[in-house]
Amino acid sequence: MKKKIISTLLCTAMLATMVAGCGVEKSDGGSDTESSASSVAEMKGTGDNEINILIYAQDHEKAVYQKLIDKFTKEHADEISTVNFEVTTQDEYATKMTAAMTAGELPDIFYVGPEAVRSYVDNGYVQPLDDLVDATAVDNLWPAIKSAYMYDGSNIGSGSLYCLPKDLSCFAFAYNKDLFDEAGLEYPDPENPYTWEEFADVCQKLTKDKDGDGEIDQWGVANANAFGFTPYVYGNGGQFLNDDQTKVVIDENQNFKDAFQYYTDLTLKYKVTPTVEQDTALGGYQRWLDGQVAFYACGTWDVAAFMDDATFPYNWDLCGWPVGPNGDGKSTAWLGTVGFAVSSQAKNPDLCAELIQSLSTDLDGQKELCGETSGKSLQIPNIMDYAQTTFKDKVNDGTIPYASNVDVIFGYIEGSDKYKGIFTETTYTYNSEWWDTFLEGMPNVLTGEVSVDDYCKQVAPKMQEALDNAIELQNAATNN
Repeated sequence: MKKKIISTLLCTAMLATMVAGCGVEKSDGGSDTESSASSVAEMKGTGDNEINILIYAQDHEKAVYQKLIDKFTKEHADEISTVNFEVTTQDEYATKMTAAMTAGELPDIFYVGPEAVRSYVDNGYVQPLDDLVDATAVDNLWPAIKSAYMYDGSNIGSGSLYCLPKDLSCFAFAYNKDLFDEAGLEYPDPENPYTWEEFADVCQKLTKDKDGDGEIDQWGVANANAFGFTPYVYGNGGQFLNDDQTKVVIDENQNFKDAFQYYTDLTLKYKVTPTVEQDTALGGYQRWLDGQVAFYACGTWDVAAFMDDATFPYNWDLCGWPVGPNGDGKSTAWLGTVGFAVSSQAKNPDLCAELIQSLSTDLDGQKELCGETSGKSLQIPNIMDYAQTTFKDKVNDGTIPYASNVDVIFGYIEGSDKYKGIFTETTYTYNSEWWDTFLEGMPNVLTGEVSVDDYCKQVAPKMQEALDNAIELQNAATNN
């Protein structure tokens, strides 16, 4: 059973690296370069406490965290002997963490995604932070990221706090204004997101054979299955699982199937997306950068890249995901986060907790990461009152390079009468293997080889088996 639990932790850690705000899967791109190999920085003090940190980060993030760690070490020089700051790649992070768990030698500070909170807590790898961090600083975090890291032994969203956020990410929707201008179309109205029918119509007008060779070379939208599918599902009132996350319902939930059919129709019926074959040859992210698609998903971490003329030499802005006919009428987007955790093995938990509080909430660090002092925004600030005031003001006056419709992002994060952001259901299950099972065969639907109904019937039992295994793992861990 222990080996199975370790395997599960690897899966959840890998998902955490995939959805973390500092980047997405390499096929979908990202806003900054990632260190190509592990690197370790060592800071010295005169005290007796050693702190070991293991994270993955983009180069710019690494530099910010390095400054904060240097500052912390200097302030606590009489308490700290050494801070070992190891930064690895996303691909290697899960492997390193699993090896550390197996050896029983966890770093003192490391990343945990919401999807892994249950398993890390149940297996005794992390410790609660409630008595170790400043309550005022915690109160000023976005409610969504606080609840994502709270766990009471049964449910996510209540109980003790186990992480402080590295970030809160949002997968919004971007559009190429230049392509709209060329087509003579009005820009999307951020106050009134498209209906499905309206979106398909606009995408058809933006899909063109520009060079007259008989082949489409500009598309209305490029889809990103891992993140770009769920806005259609949740925006239409659909679900993958039942309310208590014990049963897969995709084969019986009509709202889900309608959303899946619409998503498929964008490729097969309306022909406004690259085909699966074309997407394999050149991914949607690169097609967006090349000006070949009018709409594409935009993570908060992508903004810096999209604002860089050398990377994306087009005018662009943000808008809402299209709204399905059977939902609550709100445009819905994926929210994501990864958090700093303190190991249960840490010999100096007070110092570790104080350090992660600095990494998560230090104002100077947040100013640099969000772009006020660096001119390169990689995230929305974790500090809520700063984000809602100074950050917005700096975007509006041009100090922070950003899309003008930044309120779309805030609509998803804060919620409004037009927008809502949600964590996917993997956040509330013990691992994500049921979700991975669904994604594996999804391209077969998008090629037309399998119908939506048939695929849902075929894959639902396999997803249920994976979900049952996750529940079994959770029960075994909590009963030990």
